[in-house]
Amino acid sequence: MQARHRRVKIIATLGPASADRKTIAALFAAGADVFRINMSHASHDVMRERVAMIREVEEETGRPIGILVDLQGPKLRLGTFAGGGADLRHGEAFILDGDPTPGGQARVYLPHPEILSSLAKGHRLLIDDGKVMLRVAAAEGGRVLTVVEVAGRVSNKKGVSLPDTTIPTSAMTDKDHADLAAALEENIDWIALSFVQRPEDVVEVKEIVKGRALVMAKIEKPQAVQRIDEIMAVADALMVARGDLGVEMPLERVPGIQKTLTRLARRLGKPVVVATQMLESMISAPVPTRAEVSDVATAVFEGADAVMLSAESASGQYPLQAVATMNRIAEAVESEGIYPSIIEAQRAAPEATGADAIAEATRDVAETLDLKVICAWTSSGSTGLRIARQRPRSSILALTPIESVARRLAVVWGVHPIVTDDARDERDMADRACRHAYIEGFASEGERIIVVAGVPFGTPGATNNLRIATVGA
Repeated sequence: MQARHRRVKIIATLGPASADRKTIAALFAAGADVFRINMSHASHDVMRERVAMIREVEEETGRPIGILVDLQGPKLRLGTFAGGGADLRHGEAFILDGDPTPGGQARVYLPHPEILSSLAKGHRLLIDDGKVMLRVAAAEGGRVLTVVEVAGRVSNKKGVSLPDTTIPTSAMTDKDHADLAAALEENIDWIALSFVQRPEDVVEVKEIVKGRALVMAKIEKPQAVQRIDEIMAVADALMVARGDLGVEMPLERVPGIQKTLTRLARRLGKPVVVATQMLESMISAPVPTRAEVSDVATAVFEGADAVMLSAESASGQYPLQAVATMNRIAEAVESEGIYPSIIEAQRAAPEATGADAIAEATRDVAETLDLKVICAWTSSGSTGLRIARQRPRSSILALTPIESVARRLAVVWGVHPIVTDDARDERDMADRACRHAYIEGFASEGERIIVVAGVPFGTPGATNNLRIATVGA
């Protein structure tokens, strides 16, 4: 299979529409770099089957493929109604309480005591993705009196969102703990954590994972946006989950938040994924809307590491076309004459470390000499990440002896991961970098490339060596 030269990566969610190995192989061929398994809709057995099929495709293609397991997180829902639901009218009072008796026109059970004790006067409750809005008038003794501000029908088990309330509960439910343990047994690469409100939520998961996978914080709540610097300090990557953000925050603020979060992640050199509703109409149509094309293009122009498909590839009618369309949009944007200048205008200054100094020097040398390829030897993945942070015009080949590192790098902007034995010495380091650049179709005979590594070899985070080598010399 020909190497991809696209910089931005594509994450495709697997589901009923993409549940067999043949389809997974076709999605990978169409452009998917990482596959997402959503534990909201997958049992442990289904997750294991999908991981096994992805690994078979990986074996067939000889290309590292990343696997992202997305934990469901707490699902806050109303109780039940005696008549199945109630039509709430503007200005009416409505009570939420701890009584499990079926509700009616005036009250309903809220089976989350931690919410009842956290709500305060003035807080909003959004029911069913914001179709109905209640505002708290009084809260005491496990009982909350609200006033209906946006009228509509509420019914059994509808979801509840709390944009103004920080809930004193873990982002991890018992189900999430079980799902995480099962996923780690399968050697998956990334864990996406839902319902993040504070940095402690991410730390809790990292303490369980203990380096067996990397942790991606999903930013889908206003509380997370308010504490984003602290969350990003402990997370390995960031997902801008725009669907839920758009429910709990004014829709018009979401594009600005997306840009802010993308810039922050780029400055820190941590991968950032833009997710949800990117090609939503392709769930039921073979072509996207012009607005969706523009939306994907904006994320690519921003320099996001990856763009993600959810229902489009998991349960839509055109999963292959959705991935192929996203691939075409990304390739078209990256070939625009204006693309490099936009990407470069957003560059952050290097941090005061040896690795960042080498990464910036590598980019500068590559651009001065117009070299097409940077080959980075990396045992932890950090060299690849630091070079990708610079968003160079050159392709980045990350050479690593560790398969899990290559898979994790599959989500990183511009990085083409290759699993190979560690370099024996500096000559071997240059020779094999040249050979891989040639074999993978990134450089021709006689062309020069840059090789970056840490000496002594195999020492994580010791990037200190930069040299220019000639392919075939």
